[in-house]
Amino acid sequence: MRLLIGAATALGLVAMAPAAHASRDYVWAAGSSTVFPFATRAAENFSKKTGKKAPKVESLGTGGGFKLFCGGAGEGFPDIANASRPMKRSEFEACKAKGVRDIVEIKIGFDGIVIAMDKSAPNYNFKLADLYLGLAQNTPNDDKFSANPYKTWRDVNSQLPANRILVYGPPPTSGTRDAWLELAMEGGAKQYPALKALSASDEKAFKAKAHPIRMDGAWVDAGENDNAIVGTIEKTPGALGVFGYSFLGENASRIKAATVNGVKPTPVTIANGTYPVSRSLFIYVKKSSVGVVPGLKEFLTEFASDAAAGRGGYLSQRGLIPLPPAQHAAMKGVVAKLTPMAPPKN
Repeated sequence: MRLLIGAATALGLVAMAPAAHASRDYVWAAGSSTVFPFATRAAENFSKKTGKKAPKVESLGTGGGFKLFCGGAGEGFPDIANASRPMKRSEFEACKAKGVRDIVEIKIGFDGIVIAMDKSAPNYNFKLADLYLGLAQNTPNDDKFSANPYKTWRDVNSQLPANRILVYGPPPTSGTRDAWLELAMEGGAKQYPALKALSASDEKAFKAKAHPIRMDGAWVDAGENDNAIVGTIEKTPGALGVFGYSFLGENASRIKAATVNGVKPTPVTIANGTYPVSRSLFIYVKKSSVGVVPGLKEFLTEFASDAAAGRGGYLSQRGLIPLPPAQHAAMKGVVAKLTPMAPPKN
């Protein structure tokens, strides 16, 4: 009788336990619009090679992807978060609070954020300070900050075209927007000695000066569809677009990119960091899903393979800038061992 009771209790516990991923027979990834085309291509190749269902890949923006990913560990939440910036400490803690632990961080390559315009537009040669002055909500004026007064790029810098300041860019939920704030806006703000000193003494106060983007129509949040931005800048005289380098490559016959600090965005300048608005791309994986969700480990292996993410791989044909050989080898090691990440510092 005692054995029967024990068995019944065990069955009851099984019935009460979360369903985990039992009813989902495919991998689910969500997040960055920049990583989306790379994840989609890897998903297609994975399905062709294995005969398994292609992973579901959603473009929600990096922030939106992390929010969904960190919602829980069950089948109702993604196994992978695609990201165009590193996970923040606050997001890591939000995951932990919902029982999402042992997160594996995989760096897949590099991307540059480009400032693009129609092929027929004049060339733009920006300095980082120009981008900050043209797009900041408030700009330095002697010892004070006041509402941005600049109407045209020539107002900002006499060497720039006289076109009005009109930029279509990523919304606040996008990792591209986060990277733009850190690399372009902060980078431009630090060209001013007082702001550079503030960044060293009070980072929070510095970000409060550098991050807010003007809301008078000069910057337009254009959603997560970067291809739509390409179409908009083609149709809107004088308009510029901000998005990932991969979309520049896909539309090279229609648009061109500005230089920043005299450097043109290319695979070489993005990978070596000489192009100032360069960044790393990531995927984040729930280790608890591996071995439970069919095909997850195999999909990660495909994503990290030489054929996909290596030099000359099919993802580089879509615009992914490959990691240097040593970093690529390290990425494959992380996928093989599924070593959980340490908590982010920031």
